[in-house]
Amino acid sequence: MKLDFIDLGKLSVSKANMRYAKKAPDVSDILPTVRKRGIIVPLLVRPNCGPDAFEIVAGARRFTAAKIVAEEKGEAEPLPCAILEDGDDADAIEASMIENMARLDADEVTQWENFVRLVKEGRDEADISATFGLPELAVKRILALGNLMPRIRDLYRKEKIDTATVRHLTLASKSQQRAWLALFDDPDAYVPTGRQLKAWLFGGQEISTDKALFDLSDFTGQIIGDLFGKEQFFADSEAFWTAQNAVIDARREDYLEAGWPDVVIVPPGEYFHVYELTKAAKRKGGRVYVDVRASGEVTFHEGYLTAKEAKRLEKGETPDTGFKPARPEVTSSCRPISICIAMPPSAPR
Repeated sequence: MKLDFIDLGKLSVSKANMRYAKKAPDVSDILPTVRKRGIIVPLLVRPNCGPDAFEIVAGARRFTAAKIVAEEKGEAEPLPCAILEDGDDADAIEASMIENMARLDADEVTQWENFVRLVKEGRDEADISATFGLPELAVKRILALGNLMPRIRDLYRKEKIDTATVRHLTLASKSQQRAWLALFDDPDAYVPTGRQLKAWLFGGQEISTDKALFDLSDFTGQIIGDLFGKEQFFADSEAFWTAQNAVIDARREDYLEAGWPDVVIVPPGEYFHVYELTKAAKRKGGRVYVDVRASGEVTFHEGYLTAKEAKRLEKGETPDTGFKPARPEVTSSCRPISICIAMPPSAPR
């Protein structure tokens, strides 16, 4: 890189410039200073189609202000420039973004537009993260805006919708985004935002993948990812419960084979609090309670009896589970067990 003064007529704004646009940028804030003192901070430029032409990688606003002052005075002064070597577009885009982001915070949509250009030039998320000192998650969050329809991105740029709403809209299909925009445009309609938007998208049945007991790689149903990199959800709650119940049943059989006298599965919607039970060892009749919540969360509570059963145990009596199964038509060595299958929250009880 070398410093030099270049005539105004030899300069043009590069398409790699972060501020590139057909419309001239607003320079009202810097124009008084340029009128009084001229351009002090060098523009970042690179050769363009020959040694006598240069394109501006960073400094489009200073360049625009200098042109206005030149028209006012009727003469143009050469501008101080730092000349880059004629390299690839990715280097130029990075240089433009680094300078502009240091001087004036760019909105996330503008960052997204430029990060996408870097990705197209071969930069990956790790490269972008290292170059701009941003966490990779922040880079992913910005790139995730690409899943949004252009109008939603524009509403976000203009701060007409907040970050929480945008994050949930990245979960939406294009048809859902169109439906949401229709509500947004209707002054008499309720427009779901924030967490209410997530419930609207999933019909109140959102179940995140961190609740799964099964291996997600074996799941054949659809999973919708929060493109901000934070959450993933099951698109089909029925498919989730089919897979989740299969694991619950298998775990129940494992407990019984391990010698637990009983395994009680408490399905979604039924009242259950472990603090109302009393700890009891397996050998003293303690059973396993499997608490299944509508959210998909499943908790295994090992070694518990009801308070009434615990008092009977203290008196030396055998705890009565209260469960009276039909007499099995098998050998006496097979013990009866209570069976209560967890059903999806939407299933009739």
